[in-house]
Amino acid sequence: MGEKGISAALLFLGYFSVSSVNADGLSAPLNVTIKVREGNSAVVTWDILEGDPVIGFAITQQKKDVRMLRFIQEVNTTTRSCALWDLEEDTEYIVHVQSISMSGTSPPSDPVLFRTPKESEKLASKSPDEVTMEEVGQAAQLRAGELIIIVVVLIMWAGVIALFCRQYDIIKDNEPNNNKDKAKNSSECSTPEHPTGGLLRSKV
Repeated sequence: MGEKGISAALLFLGYFSVSSVNADGLSAPLNVTIKVREGNSAVVTWDILEGDPVIGFAITQQKKDVRMLRFIQEVNTTTRSCALWDLEEDTEYIVHVQSISMSGTSPPSDPVLFRTPKESEKLASKSPDEVTMEEVGQAAQLRAGELIIIVVVLIMWAGVIALFCRQYDIIKDNEPNNNKDKAKNSSECSTPEHPTGGLLRSKV
């Protein structure tokens, strides 16, 4: 890390601390750690001393050997973490954290240096068997969609079967009436017809 870059960061922090009101007795954040995540982002976490009346935090983010800084501040929160977005790949950054109270800000934490990986390093670090939370969520959504489709198909089949059974019962109920009508028609056709009039008598 170049001395000019560190000097620029320390001068900026010194100016920030002097220009703002320093809180009496407010300690600098401790155990500042950074976890680089996918999508050119990282998460900063830290601890504070128990009893410090902290109501917020301030984070300065600087590229190594670059004087431009990014400043993040949030109050009315008890969170002890912050996401850093839009980071450039294969780039070193320096991060400081300060606590904020009603009376001012704490001294800056010790600087933390980290480097974002290259895109090729991200792909190489991810094994074929590794499953991310996003992939798990997508798989769960697919399974839920498949289950919904299966349930809908089963309901449709149940409706078709119920309709078929109803039609079958109607047909079975109508069969005795049809048989009676057929038998009646058959008997009427087999009865011989006689011409109307009296009986014929033979002459002796």
